[in-house]
Amino acid sequence: MSKANIFEVKAKLSEYLERAARGERIVICRHNRPIAELRAVADVRTEPRPVGPLPGRPTFELPASFFEPLSADELDLWDRTSAGDPLATGAPRARGRGASKVAEHKVKYQPARRRGTRRRS
Repeated sequence: MSKANIFEVKAKLSEYLERAARGERIVICRHNRPIAELRAVADVRTEPRPVGPLPGRPTFELPASFFEPLSADELDLWDRTSAGDPLATGAPRARGRGASKVAEHKVKYQPARRRGTRRRS
């Protein structure tokens, strides 16, 4: 196990990664105080993850009612829009404090045209 300060690790990251891959453990320090450890990752999965339910767990089935259309009352709950709801579709967005000042700043402080950049014949 070796120790290295952050600035060293940043400067020679690939070297420290190679050392870690070979099995060495490197303690990374800030102002000579340990804050992290760099080491190789154990048991890297090479085969793809299995798709489907986990072994030993019961499977579940969706009831047929899940695929039926929603009732008119339920659709109204989903489609509800109110004038006071800023997240509702079609409602005007509220501007934050100082939004107009930002726009004024952009107009007022546009970069000046540079003089003398045109070629003269």
